[in-house]
Amino acid sequence: MTTGPTTARPRTPAPRTPGGAAAPVPTGRAGRRSGRWRGWPLTFLLAAVAGLSVGPFYWLLVAATHKDSEIFSWPPSLLPGGSLGDNLDRLQAKIGVGRVLLNSLLVAGLQTVGALIVALLAGYAFAKFRFPGRSLFFVLLLSTLVVPEQVMLVPLFKMMRSFGLLDSYQAIVLPGLCVPFAIFLMRQALAGMPDELLDAARVDGAGEFRVLWSVVVPVMRPVLAALSIFLFLGAWNQFVWPLIALRSPEMHTLPVALATLHGVESSTDYGAILAGTALSTVPMMVLFLVLQRQFISGLLAGATKG
Repeated sequence: MTTGPTTARPRTPAPRTPGGAAAPVPTGRAGRRSGRWRGWPLTFLLAAVAGLSVGPFYWLLVAATHKDSEIFSWPPSLLPGGSLGDNLDRLQAKIGVGRVLLNSLLVAGLQTVGALIVALLAGYAFAKFRFPGRSLFFVLLLSTLVVPEQVMLVPLFKMMRSFGLLDSYQAIVLPGLCVPFAIFLMRQALAGMPDELLDAARVDGAGEFRVLWSVVVPVMRPVLAALSIFLFLGAWNQFVWPLIALRSPEMHTLPVALATLHGVESSTDYGAILAGTALSTVPMMVLFLVLQRQFISGLLAGATKG
């Protein structure tokens, strides 16, 4: 049994000094030590950036456990105190934190689910259907992204007043159902979906809604998860429109209720405010922890195509 001639691999030329002599290559323990230290500057830089990002959030959590007199002390305390229960009690007595937290969860949840449904349907129509004026409607939709939100406050207020929806959940949820950025994101994601998958489902006798639910939604699950986090964050943190549309304290969301704690005639209760602010971060962290895998997959979906 004969074998063919083996070809020698080309050798990598050894590094040389400016004089032409071969430069010494560190081996053994010295080489491992130099490789280990090579990545430390980047590690220190990333650690510094992480500290700048996490530092204010850590101080918020720590300050929520202190009294007002301890919050502004110098040097600031970096260890938790024992006044978290008192701060939460005052927060409950002043704004009814349980009620406003439920209002925020209800409004943000309904607005997120509704905006996801509208974005999915509109994005599917723009990406997979051919109809007259499709490009024109899509350009008009994108043009609304450059319109400041503050410009729409007065027309929106008059509209809700004419419908009799002021001081209600509908006044907060309905304007947030159509999010142009969400529709644009879904349209771009669905445009890259092969039409053969949809045609195969139609050949099997599935209707458009069955195709949407059984084919499109499973494929778009990472994008929907990432989009849901952004939509929930925007709905949870909205302040100006709920402040205008909601009049009774029982309907206030958490950001609006916390703003009422800034005293004009009386002193500001910073301990209660910081405790409420720390409490407001819990739903977002829980949502991100639940959807983090899908969120990362959705952000990397465009980078892995090719």
